[in-house]
Order: sequence, then structure tokens, then C-alpha cells
Amino acid sequence: MSLSTHKDQWDVLGIRNIARSTLSDANSERSSEIFEKVFYGFLEHCRRIAPRHGFNIKMPVFTQDATLVPLCLSAFPWARYRRRKGALKLHMLLDHQGCLPSFIRMTDGKCHEVNVVGKNEFGFPELPADSILTVDRGFVDYEWLYSLYLKGITYIIPAKSNMAYDVIGQHKEPVRSRGIISDDLIEFSNFYEAEKYPEPLRRITYQYINSKGELQTITVITNNLDLAASTIAALYKGRWEIETFFRWIKQNLRIKTFIGTSKNAVMTQVWVAMILYLLLSFIKFQTRFQSSLSDLLKIVREIILEKKSLIEYLRWDWEKFFEKQVTPVQLSFL
Repeated sequence: MSLSTHKDQWDVLGIRNIARSTLSDANSERSSEIFEKVFYGFLEHCRRIAPRHGFNIKMPVFTQDATLVPLCLSAFPWARYRRRKGALKLHMLLDHQGCLPSFIRMTDGKCHEVNVVGKNEFGFPELPADSILTVDRGFVDYEWLYSLYLKGITYIIPAKSNMAYDVIGQHKEPVRSRGIISDDLIEFSNFYEAEKYPEPLRRITYQYINSKGELQTITVITNNLDLAASTIAALYKGRWEIETFFRWIKQNLRIKTFIGTSKNAVMTQVWVAMILYLLLSFIKFQTRFQSSLSDLLKIVREIILEKKSLIEYLRWDWEKFFEKQVTPVQLSFL
């Protein structure tokens, strides 16, 4: 913890000792809903000054996904995932404008991703009618996708390998972009799937070089008939930003090791970590800090109990300090 490295300055806070058991009891007894409300309240302030996303379109872009946080079943019996394993599943809607988590739900590891976006009890937000939502293959539910179509929301999702369909034509714009293999208009040939989704779809297959330098082929389906196939491909490749986000918060915000073992304690720690993420983002947006969010977090940890203004410290040349540090996952803003 950052406070442990500033023990000689504890008198600023009026404390003499920090016990893990005290923090554990506080997290267990104080309702996590308090921190949830603080998070969403502060989120609105961050949205107002967040930089736009890096895609060549004006439409809002979101990505929904989930990640598992492994837990010891004996210590966290409420988080049963499998017979001998425990896990917390963190469901998140990432707004690519500023790379901000705009919706968070925590469930047990067995909860399917589609339930969170499709059932009212989870409170998945209403997206703007002109927005774009990218999701992974785990969200293939044609009734839910059709509901997005009816609301005027563009979705981009990988096509199932066993999807039964008929090609009813080519997209009105010819395939000219490098990497685009095909761009077809299709409709479901399976009776039940066609009943759930009676409208035509667009099926795009493209190739790209992945991070390992390998040529990878991806096929996606979308209800958007206007955007160029290359733009659709770029939007889906941009979905990787949420994977980077998940890795970053686990490595930097300690969403792997929990102080308390009750469900409320775990949820409290996650909400507090997300509030810290918003605070860092807000500082970065306001000050136009040029380095990464990881570097900003290091600075805050170094000067957390200093009496000078944070703005004054951000004017320093931190390059020599960072040269000696092992830099974790870098989370940048498009």
C-alpha cells in the first residue's frame, strides 16, 4: 500500500497504525452501495472532459465484456464458480471516449454475460440510438441483438462458425479495402434463428496481423449497412482496448488480492479501485498529462501525503524516475 511507504507522514492524517483487520472490518460492515453511488456521480464529471475516441466516425462507441477474478473458495464460499474453485465475474461497459468504464456489475463466476445485458434486473443502461456496441462471441443471442436493432444501435459481433445463413447479395459498396475478404448481405436460413432475427444482416470477413505477427482471419456480423467494411473491422479490432483495461486494473489497482473476504468487502474494494481509476483519468484529462496512466499512478503514490499541489509535481521531469521502474501494461487514451 502507498501509505505504508509514507509512515513518517502519518501524522498528517492523524493516524498511528494501519491494521489490515481494521480495513477488513470496515469494508465488510460499510455498504458497498455508498461507493457505487460515488463512482457513478464522479463518472459524469469525467465524461464532460473526456477526449473523443480515435475512430474515424462521430458515433459513440462502446464495448461490453466480462472478466473472471479467481478467488479461493474456502475463503470466499459465496463466490462458488466450480466444484473446487471460486470466482468473481466483473461485467463492464467501456466507453471508448476517454476509455471510461460506464457500467459495472459484479456477479458470481457462473453468471453468463448475456444475462447481464439482457435481463432488466442487472440494470444494463440504455445506449444512445446512434451508438456502436462491440461484443465478443459469448454475447451471441439473436433476440437480444434484434432488440438492439429495433433501438437503432449498431452492434458488431463475431459470427458463429456453425451459423446457418443464405447470401442474399453483396454490400452496395464494392470490397476495395486491403484486408477485407468478403462483405455479404445475409439472412438466417434456420427457422428458429430467423424467427428471432427476421432482418438481413451484414457478414464481413477480414484479415489482419495480430500482436504475435501472425495473419488472423475474423468474420463478424453487424446490422450496420452504411459504414465501410474497413471501418467495421477497425471498430471490432478496437474491442481489444477493454482487454487491456482489464489487465491494467488487475495489475495496478489490486483487483486480485482482497483485504476482506465477505461479498460486501470485495465489492467495496472493487468500487474504490474504480473510483481511483476515475480520479486518475480526471487528472489526466484536466492537466493533459502526456505520459501513461501507469506513470501518473506512480507519481500519485510517491507524493500522496505531500503538502504541495499535485499540479506542481506534474510539472517535474519524471523521466529519470521512470527509467528505473518496470513499466506494467500501459493504458493510453485514443
